[in-house]
Amino acid sequence: MSKKHSLLSMLFMGLITIGIVCAQEAPTPQQALKSFGVSAEQIRQLESGEIISYEVSETSQKELAIGVAMILPANLAKIIEYIKSGRLTTTKIDMITTVVLDSSAKGLKKFAFTEKDVDEAKSFLNAEPGDEFNLSQQELDSLKSAQAPLKTADNKTLLTVASQKYREFLIQRFKSYRKGGLAGIAAYSRENGIADPGEELHIDALRSKGWTNYFPELQQIWLNYPAAIPVNSVEQFVWMNCRVEDRPTAILNHQITFTNDQIGVILSREFYVGHSYNSSQVIAGGIPYDEGTLVFYTIHSSTDQVAGIGVKLKHLIGRDKMKEEMIKRLHQLNADLILNQH
Repeated sequence: MSKKHSLLSMLFMGLITIGIVCAQEAPTPQQALKSFGVSAEQIRQLESGEIISYEVSETSQKELAIGVAMILPANLAKIIEYIKSGRLTTTKIDMITTVVLDSSAKGLKKFAFTEKDVDEAKSFLNAEPGDEFNLSQQELDSLKSAQAPLKTADNKTLLTVASQKYREFLIQRFKSYRKGGLAGIAAYSRENGIADPGEELHIDALRSKGWTNYFPELQQIWLNYPAAIPVNSVEQFVWMNCRVEDRPTAILNHQITFTNDQIGVILSREFYVGHSYNSSQVIAGGIPYDEGTLVFYTIHSSTDQVAGIGVKLKHLIGRDKMKEEMIKRLHQLNADLILNQH
């Protein structure tokens, strides 16, 4: 089978078939909680205002996955707008730039290494197969061809060339994904093989269970992206420049939002990440719950750093760190919503 679409999108696509609203009803809050394995005790914690976590199956040694949930005192529309803005998956500290992309990808021309990124730009221009940068063999070969004229170049020239090459790669990856979906994602060249983010996202899409129990069509539409956008949905591509491990990195994100009176779902996948991890996908959703909204927030993140020797300990530590950050972001969401009410 071809490598197409992610877990996130599965969620969305199940809510509707192409051009037709799905005949099945959205799950009730109780059904959703059961699907995610939330216990009666955890439900009591939720209803008392606490954030709970739930297990999410991991598909390989490279993957970290976890989910968190909270009942927020705000209506569904406000929460979906917040999640759609990207603030649930990034922080003010992380973010350098965020730009919504149209089909021309002209927004990617805004990417540039700055003067404080000289060392990063030099490392990029001299990149080799490995995990310092997520680059395909073709991209590495393109960099090598540009190296000879730069041996005596000053920093300003190096920054200009590095920025130009990075933009070139980003535009090509964006267009390839738009044309071929997950099958269009070029693999990253490593010292002893490759890392294949398209395949990672594809496997997650195939093995997703929770939401597809209610909306099986979602999986098929997401797996077969690019496809017509379902009704009651909005598609968006975003380019983000974030600081990850204290280094700037460009991230290409594909997002689909589905909403109706019963449920809101954001499907978000990072189909290219410059370094540190291979890919990431988020399923974030909200269902009206009494006077507020039950919010689910699930992340699947793939990174070579948690594979190999000591994998169990690496996963335990990695999951705990990811959970801690997700909880911080839900607390921030709650604080922002309260602030906006005044």
